Amino acid sequence: MNRPDNMTTSNGLSTQNSHNFWLFVILLTLPILAEACTKPSFQANIPTAPVRSAGEAISEADQLYAGRADLTKVRQAVVALRQAQADDSTNYDLAWRLSKFNYYLGAHTTESSEKEKSFHDGIEAGKLAVKLQAGKPDGHFWLGANYGGNAKLSVLAGLSDFEDIKREMETVLKLDEKYQSGSAYMVLGQLYLEAPRILGGDAQKAVDYLEKGVRIGPDNALMRWHLAAAYAEVNREAEARKEIDYLLAMKPAAGYEPEYEEAVAEVRKLQEKMKQENR
Repeated sequence: MNRPDNMTTSNGLSTQNSHNFWLFVILLTLPILAEACTKPSFQANIPTAPVRSAGEAISEADQLYAGRADLTKVRQAVVALRQAQADDSTNYDLAWRLSKFNYYLGAHTTESSEKEKSFHDGIEAGKLAVKLQAGKPDGHFWLGANYGGNAKLSVLAGLSDFEDIKREMETVLKLDEKYQSGSAYMVLGQLYLEAPRILGGDAQKAVDYLEKGVRIGPDNALMRWHLAAAYAEVNREAEARKEIDYLLAMKPAAGYEPEYEEAVAEVRKLQEKMKQENR
């Protein structure tokens, strides 16, 4: 038997009235559902931190590095550059700065583990810089500098790094011998002065390189210090004293005050050593 349209349901409503009721509910709900579908979610409206450009990171890192006498600022500069490099892995200016800042940190920290890590990271960053722009001196210079820092950590490192340092600094001289006030000559001078003779060490070669460097960068305080040390090593004490006096009387180059202070401290040690030897 067919069920009548107005048959009463269990809740007391007729079938017809029940249909009408649910139709009304559906029609009432549709606009709400439509609005929910088109309205952006709460998560979409949460502001996200803007990604800094490489230029902004470099500007911040350079400002921090200017205060490098405080190694905490150098560490902060390295972090800023690493964060930027995560988003811009082929940026040459980020790469060579990472090599430079890591070298400074490695050369000045007293923590052996941090020293080792800094030189390692500096070498990797320098290699990347050279790969990205082989025709520019920055990557070659700081790669070579980090090889030099690493060479001082152990005899084995020195054996493997001697030729690497020499190659990178000779490349800098070919590209731009005036880079960093002739500092490639300074590094080569240090290399020949400090390396054992079995590896190619030669104090007179050191003097030759450092004299060339001083002619190019007369205000390079670190160069003056190393030249004085080289003169003392080859028993040219009068010339060593002349370099010491020049360094102590000169004004530091703008922006290189930390290097000047370091050079002054080292030549005073050299001065005292020479006095002791002449007694």
